[in-house]
Amino acid sequence: MVLETMKNRRSIRKYTGEDIPEGLMNELFEIASRASNTGNMQLYSVVVSRDRESKERQAPFHFNQSMVTEAPVLLTFCADANRFVKWADLRKAKAGFDNLQTFIAATIDAMLFAEAFCEAAEAKGLGICYLGTTAYNADQIIEALSLPYLVVPVVSVTVGYPELPLPPQPDRLPLEAIVHNETYHDFTPESIDRIYQFREALEVNRQYIAENHKETLAQVFTDVRYTKANNEYFSDVFLKVLQKQGFLTPIFSS
Repeated sequence: MVLETMKNRRSIRKYTGEDIPEGLMNELFEIASRASNTGNMQLYSVVVSRDRESKERQAPFHFNQSMVTEAPVLLTFCADANRFVKWADLRKAKAGFDNLQTFIAATIDAMLFAEAFCEAAEAKGLGICYLGTTAYNADQIIEALSLPYLVVPVVSVTVGYPELPLPPQPDRLPLEAIVHNETYHDFTPESIDRIYQFREALEVNRQYIAENHKETLAQVFTDVRYTKANNEYFSDVFLKVLQKQGFLTPIFSS
């Protein structure tokens, strides 16, 4: 049943508005906390936003996507070394966690926890949608959620009971595109054509090309959705966030 749910999953952006019982949420968090993590340190936290005013305050940080305020619950999963460092201090131990390595470990922990939560939520009949916008505006989310030193938001998720009918399942690239046996096998022009042929032929993607006045689907991604200028701008914002929150201090201090 769980495997079937995972195989048929899709992002849910419209919800019924029915509230999610706190007991169910806590059950899902308990299940998710069993996910693998670095050294059993559990370098993650999650901020639960149910209050409409709180969600409305955060909506601009997620480009005002409607599901942020319409979903009954908005979750912000964070890489969190703060709790562990404070525990170490109280136990006469010195944690050297103010570095990029710890941030990477904490981000992996947070994402494993988030994914485990989402899989459990979907198995219980809930719908979810990941928000990639969290890293773009991490500085503003930190302020809105009062995140302390050594805590950085890495992904947000909307959660709720799906409104019917369910949206169509998005396409995925064939396994040839992502599975490499023994060593990485680089792509030839012919294999790239083969891998992306189905996606490029989809009517919805052909519409994207026409609507954006582009020649190819790749141009929609590079010239419209994820431009070099935006990538560089948000990279600069996030690097400053990591420095301010304590994960890049040794590297960037002089």
